[in-house]
Amino acid sequence: MTAPRRARLFFALWPGTAERRALAAAAQCVTLEDGRRVPPSNLHVTLAFIGAVDAPGQAACLRAAGRVEAEPFALDVDRVGHFPRARVAWLGIGEQPAALATLVATLRARLAEEAVPFDPRPFRCHVTLAREVVRLALPQRVPAVHWPVTEFALVESVTRAAGPRYEVRAGWLLRTGFRG
Repeated sequence: MTAPRRARLFFALWPGTAERRALAAAAQCVTLEDGRRVPPSNLHVTLAFIGAVDAPGQAACLRAAGRVEAEPFALDVDRVGHFPRARVAWLGIGEQPAALATLVATLRARLAEEAVPFDPRPFRCHVTLAREVVRLALPQRVPAVHWPVTEFALVESVTRAAGPRYEVRAGWLLRTGFRG
């Protein structure tokens, strides 16, 4: 008997075409001494990492996200940084919008209500631009990317020989006028 299919999932801010192009261009401005760049098609901001889940877990993720209410906001991505322990180079923001903090907190609360385990580490808004980066010369400047955020997505990481490919499985619009 074949084991039920498990999907490796995470919730993310998924950029539109124009924002993806701008993020990819900004990422190319970063000078790397080592590491492996993330393909432009995989650039995103992770809101909550879930990991491998079965069909009931996937359904719980959908239910949780369907009960998230938050307002749209904008990100101004204009920073370069490095998480040395994780060996990740990233693009980030200066000041986090309150609506983003509300979105993350609400999403994680709804996941907990559905008993969906997720990575509990504190949220740090960033777009991973390279992995296996041992050293990154800082400071570095990149062109600012203005990213109007109007939705969030459930994304699956599909493993391939050439590296992971991220595929959006579902999305939810953020609503103007929501009062949290």
